[in-house]
Amino acid sequence: MAERSRTRVLVVSDEMEVGGSQRQIVHLLRGLDRTRWDAELLYFRQRSFLVDEVRAAGLAIHELPKRHRVDGRFMWRLLMLLRRGRYDIVHCYSLTAELWVRALLPLLPACTFIASVRGLCLHHTPAQWRQKRWIVRRADAVIANARAGAAVTAARAHLPRERVSVVPNGVTLPPPLDPAQRTQLRASLALPDGRACGLFAGRLVAIKNVALLLRALAQLAPAQRPYLLLAGSGPLDEALRAQATALALTDDVRFLGERDDAQALMQCADFLVLCSREEGLSNVVLEAMAVGCPPLASAVGGNPELIEHERNGLLFADDDADALAAALARLGADPALRLRLGAAARTDAQRDFTIEAMVRGTEAVYLQALARHRAHFPVEGAAHV
Repeated sequence: MAERSRTRVLVVSDEMEVGGSQRQIVHLLRGLDRTRWDAELLYFRQRSFLVDEVRAAGLAIHELPKRHRVDGRFMWRLLMLLRRGRYDIVHCYSLTAELWVRALLPLLPACTFIASVRGLCLHHTPAQWRQKRWIVRRADAVIANARAGAAVTAARAHLPRERVSVVPNGVTLPPPLDPAQRTQLRASLALPDGRACGLFAGRLVAIKNVALLLRALAQLAPAQRPYLLLAGSGPLDEALRAQATALALTDDVRFLGERDDAQALMQCADFLVLCSREEGLSNVVLEAMAVGCPPLASAVGGNPELIEHERNGLLFADDDADALAAALARLGADPALRLRLGAAARTDAQRDFTIEAMVRGTEAVYLQALARHRAHFPVEGAAHV
């Protein structure tokens, strides 16, 4: 059989909604060296504009809907797709994607299987952890985006820590706004004059702990409060709006709903706030750092891997409303501090968290995984790498 000139890669995600992992998938697929890798995307549900970005890059896309919790037709179609595609590598980005591909691996001896760790997975049930353990112990490689996630998964799956590779997320680095552009952006949002503006950007879900942010803001006297923008939607939208009203914060908080201009919001905000109870390597923190917007975040998961307290941002203890209130008051009152932290954050993003570094790091894991897999399952006619 003639050898193929490029290695076939299929990246698989359950959803392609607008989320951090999905953005990283797009960055990876667009950044892989096309002289070496022939990459495609497979997803099961929740299409978004991110799929269009992959298609615009000239890459093949497969949508394979899963209709039921146990869907034999879906599994058959997945098996046929994997066989027809003759993929050398299948890289899964979600637990459900990993689960279905892992179930078919005995029928796909040529397939090098890569699993992912995108957070600490503290919300996983015991059954989900049993599934994850079954998945990663068979994987030819496991890629985590943060050291914290790698350590938790290795411990829970009873794997040596060195079996989990860490490849941090990458972020684009836009040019800074000039003062006139920033003034215009702030005016378009009708931000109150003379007040610092904080920004939360993300899903309004329990794990993001936005309720803590509202409680902390309410602890401050009105004259101390920075103005707060909340960009995002989710199941807690109505409850959080009611909480803001009950805490008499209607003059201090604005709910913006779902937005597609997060970067512009970060460029006109004075700081970013993230109160999550759990994080992997937060894309929103990285995006804020990239535009020089200083981050204020809970000291959980991968946040301390991005933020060095007092140097390029501020950290506070998880679920500590008093500490968060103090940090909000401090950032709101000190423009020089915000400028210093933001400048250091942008420098760090530019040096350590580029998309190119993420792509090259992933490619290196691919090569190691291919070699490891082929040592155990030699396949005639495998692609050159």
